[in-house]
Amino acid sequence: MDNLQFESYLSIQISADKLAAFLTFSRVSDEFKCKGDELERFVRSKGVVHGLKTEVLNQIAANPPAYHKEQTLVAQGEPPVPGKDGFIKLVYDMESGISAPAELEHGKVDFKEVVQLKNIKRGQLIAERFDPQPGPFGKTVTGEEIPAKLGKHVRFKVGKNVVLNDGQTGMYSAIDGLISLTEKEKINVFPVYEVNGDVDYSVGNIDFVGTVVIRGNVLSGFRIKASGDIRVIGGVEGAEIESEGSVEITGGILGSNKGFVKAGRNVRSTFIQEGNVVAGEEVLVSQSIMHSHVRAGKNVICSGAKGLIVGGLVQAGDFVSARTVGNSMSTATTIEVGVKPEYRIELLELRTRLKQNMENLDKTDKALAILDQLAAAGQLSPEKLALRIKLTATKRQMLLENDHTKDRILNIEKSLEDADRSKIDVSNIVYGGTKIVIGRYTKFVKDSSQRVSFRYSEGDIVLLPYTK
Repeated sequence: MDNLQFESYLSIQISADKLAAFLTFSRVSDEFKCKGDELERFVRSKGVVHGLKTEVLNQIAANPPAYHKEQTLVAQGEPPVPGKDGFIKLVYDMESGISAPAELEHGKVDFKEVVQLKNIKRGQLIAERFDPQPGPFGKTVTGEEIPAKLGKHVRFKVGKNVVLNDGQTGMYSAIDGLISLTEKEKINVFPVYEVNGDVDYSVGNIDFVGTVVIRGNVLSGFRIKASGDIRVIGGVEGAEIESEGSVEITGGILGSNKGFVKAGRNVRSTFIQEGNVVAGEEVLVSQSIMHSHVRAGKNVICSGAKGLIVGGLVQAGDFVSARTVGNSMSTATTIEVGVKPEYRIELLELRTRLKQNMENLDKTDKALAILDQLAAAGQLSPEKLALRIKLTATKRQMLLENDHTKDRILNIEKSLEDADRSKIDVSNIVYGGTKIVIGRYTKFVKDSSQRVSFRYSEGDIVLLPYTK
């Protein structure tokens, strides 16, 4: 059968994106007969030369009536695949060992890492930024290459005492100090304030724009506030500890229901007893959390040989993990996950702020457009020139603020989406007397259960077998 005959029976349609080609019978007749290779030549003559489905063409040739009523896909192109995203690489692995401290014999934990501080010198490279990479080219059914797609760009989150090079590919320290990651992944270098002993009346309260290292205990009634990390090589009693970065406590927290420990990022401790702990991201405990109020933006992980949570209230945005929850005396213990009301409030505030900023930006753009016209006509007075410079700086600042606001909105939206995957894992036993809350749903544990995972499913909290 020649092309003219094929033309009278068949038509070939190519999709708008040229990634698919379809064959349609425009006329039905028992006289239509052809071979697969003839049909392929006809399709190729219509410019469809890539991604041909030879097997489908052979099936159409073998049994045309089966394809009379439908559009049949006969060629498929390849869309371009996004490449590797850009990324930031720190010279130190700030998260090394953070989720699981080295466990020794008899459940003891090695906290030597706490003492190994991330020291850095002025002018030293802290982090590198790598550009996204293009993915493989795509190809249309007509044989044209589709340009490769880049992965996502990433920017440095610039904190205190750091500088970027001209190409924005390297971040360097402006001072001698310690690297500290604070809220919203900002990279900082802070000076260090070190106390070689206890924080008592001989030392007094500490409020330091930097990182604080205590090589002793922090006694009841004292306060330590730091814009960097706080590392305590001893224990913390009923004191007030507040850090914009992370807090690491080797000796544990014995709060006696006084004071608090608060961190922008993570709190890491051997144990928490009668304490009040708040972390922006994770609370990591190697022995036990007893009769305490613990809240984490993401996870609370109580691992180690004991891994006990008993009494009090433990809240986490995403995930709580422990070996044992509650005790044989049915001590009231509450575990909550997927609880992020503060995120929803912040999201509304951010959206309002973004809307106001966009309106202000629009007004600024209109004012600048008028000033640019005056400048082009040579009619810009000194006062108008000063206003133009001021408005240009304001616009730059608003654009920067909008970028940060959009990033935060995306992070919160992603976090709220993940709430459906919130869970509570108990790798040993959960006792009766335990209250489990996931999002808006509550379950009271009446009978002890072993090795279980609590999840939300279809309007209820269900128990599934725990799997590591």
